[in-house]
Amino acid sequence: MTEAELNNLAENWIAFWKAPEDSQERTSLYWVMDREYDLMLEKPELVWRLILAVLQRNDSNDIQEVLSAGPLEDLLAKHGDAIIESVEVEARLNPKFAKLLGGVWKSSMTDEIWNRVQAVWDRRGWDGIPETAK
Repeated sequence: MTEAELNNLAENWIAFWKAPEDSQERTSLYWVMDREYDLMLEKPELVWRLILAVLQRNDSNDIQEVLSAGPLEDLLAKHGDAIIESVEVEARLNPKFAKLLGGVWKSSMTDEIWNRVQAVWDRRGWDGIPETAK
């Protein structure tokens, strides 16, 4: 996937989630969800790049919620061993990503991957934790 294709996918992913439920716009963008699913199965490294591209473009609470609970959580659950080192590095270098990681739940992650996620996440702003908490 070229950088331009990835950028287009990220823009359309955001547009899908910002569109009102049951709207024609959301229906017309449903292909994005199919593409994300296919990539999760076939090319998880592209899902990783998509997550970062989406976060770079839009770090609003609404987008973070679906990005955390959706592709990021799924990626860690299905491909945690392959992706965890990149996740740890990104969380240490990028406070926005560490906060995004704070919205992930254990799901079907292994205990090892879950422990590593918790070691680098920032839970401030999630589940009633104040943004100013340490």
